[in-house]
This record gives sequence, structure tokens and C-alpha cells, in this order.
Amino acid sequence: MAKHTILTADRPTGKLHIGHYIGSLKNRVKLQNTGDYRTFIMIADMQALTDNARNPEKIRRSLIEVALDYLAVGIDPKKSTIFVQSQIPALNELTMYYLDLVTLARLKRNPTVKAEIQQKNFGGSVPAGFLAYPVSQAADITAFKADTVPVGDDQEPMLEQAREIVRTFNTTYQREVLVEPEGLFPPKGQGRLPGLDGNAKMSKSLNNAIYLSDSADEVHQKIMKMYTDPQHVHVEDPGRIEGNTVFEYLDVFGTDQDQIADLKAHYQAGGLGDVKVKRYLEEVLNEVLDPIRQRRQVYEQDLGEVYRILQEGSQTANEVAEQTLSEVRAAIGVNYFD
Repeated sequence: MAKHTILTADRPTGKLHIGHYIGSLKNRVKLQNTGDYRTFIMIADMQALTDNARNPEKIRRSLIEVALDYLAVGIDPKKSTIFVQSQIPALNELTMYYLDLVTLARLKRNPTVKAEIQQKNFGGSVPAGFLAYPVSQAADITAFKADTVPVGDDQEPMLEQAREIVRTFNTTYQREVLVEPEGLFPPKGQGRLPGLDGNAKMSKSLNNAIYLSDSADEVHQKIMKMYTDPQHVHVEDPGRIEGNTVFEYLDVFGTDQDQIADLKAHYQAGGLGDVKVKRYLEEVLNEVLDPIRQRRQVYEQDLGEVYRILQEGSQTANEVAEQTLSEVRAAIGVNYFD
């Protein structure tokens, strides 16, 4: 029997890329296969709507793409419950109860939200739903009594806000109903994968990503345009590997460390061209992506089955969330007709 419960999620704002794979998806598959966790994986469509409310078709279209990517990387619906956030009504009610326990000032102080507001250039027109989405996240986590939440380092403020809500709720209503979540963070030194253009972040919005669903030809074209060392003009020139995106990717995805070390030494000494290194990276990435592409193609042939998996997962998740909501209502005292 599983010892812990995990909740993890992605916003459906487009296809998932290899940064998502190395940052979270690969580890989700590993965790689900240990048997130590009851795993809930949420497609956070309501959260995606907080800054895409006027373009709901983008979310609807992306939802199935994210589901396909999940299944393609090896997330098994028999081991992990894949569900859609908007199909779990209890999450909305929990969010309303939690909003009464959080001040506006506290929401505005959340450093992750502040950074994202600046990044999205909202100016003075921040959607209220966006400002309050840490409360919605707390509802997502606590609805399933998740004690483990795999996140990046930048999401620690979100988890801390969820823990504050849990403590406030349990203290206010004098019942230990909610569970405090702990973060499961990536190993030290395993940061975000940089973008193909050398940007510090691989991002859908910056169009600098290799997607899990990209064909071999698309991967080839993208790799050939990758940022390397701008001073490495001629093959015989010594090159820098620090900040060289191609070598950063090889460090993450490559399995033959001796071969990579030889390439680095040759590149730094001079006499090794960028194209040769990029072709090696192309081989490495396609070894990772080929089985993912093949599984994706199978599921693409039967989208009805994919929707069935989402519906069945949402039904399972709904039963769990409703049980927690029942306990929350009892603690507050709004279970008038029970």
C-alpha cells in the first residue's frame, strides 16, 4: 500500500517540451513505478484560464496535447490518476473557504506571484484569479491530502502559502483535517534547461524549445540553430563550453560521459566544429524522443481512449476531493443537512 500521496500538475497552454521532461515528467514516471506513492496528476485548466480567460480555445486545444504527452512519456493511468482540474467541483468550494483565511496583503507578498505578474506584463490589470491562484493551488493539494508535491525551487513560496492555509484552517476549526505538504525538489545543480537560443529558460512563449512531439526533422532543424560559442567562428578556433547550450544539453541527456568529456576537451583545444557536436546531440536526443514519439502516435490514433482516461481519472479524483470537502464542511459547521 502507498505510503505517501503526490499531487503534481501542468497548465495546458501548449505542448510539453524536453525541459518539462527532464524537470518533472521523467521523475513522475519513476515515482509512480516505485509503488510508494498514490499519484494524482492534474491538468490545471482553471489555473491556465487565470491569464487566458479570453482565449479558452487555446486551453481546450492544449488539454489533449498535454494528456498525449503524459501518456507518451510513460505515465500509466493504472498507476497514476490523471484528471482535469475544472471537472472537480470540490476544488472551487475549498478555494472559497480558504480565501476567507488569507489576506490580500499576503497574496501580494508572494514572491513567485510577484515575479510572474511582472513577467506577464499585467501592469495594473492583474486578474483577481491570477493573484489568488496560490489559494487555488492550496485547494488542489489539500483536496487529495497530498503530503508530497514535486516542484522546482521557485515554487517553494507557493507551498509555504499552502502550509499556512493548512495550519490556519486546522487551528481555526480545531480539527486536524488538512495535511501539510512538503516539496520534493530536484537534485542540487539540476536547474532549468536553457532555451535553444541560450536564454536562461526554455519556454513556449519564447519559442525556444524542443517539444516532446517534435519530429526527427524538426529536432534536426532546431539543433542546427542552437546557441553555442559566438567566438567559435572557425573549426580550428578554441571554443568555450561554459554557457554553450549544446554542451549543457549533452550534460543532461548524454549517457556516454567519456565521449562527452572527449568532445569537450577537443572543442576547447580547437579543431572541432559546432556542427559535429550538434549532430552528436541530435543522436542523443532522438534516442530519448523516439520511444516517446512512438507511444504518442499510438494514442493519437484513438483520442476517444485518451478522453476516456481523463474522464475516468476525473471521476476517481472527484470522489477523493468530495470526501475531503465533506470533512472541511463538517469542521466549519456548514454541513447543515447531514
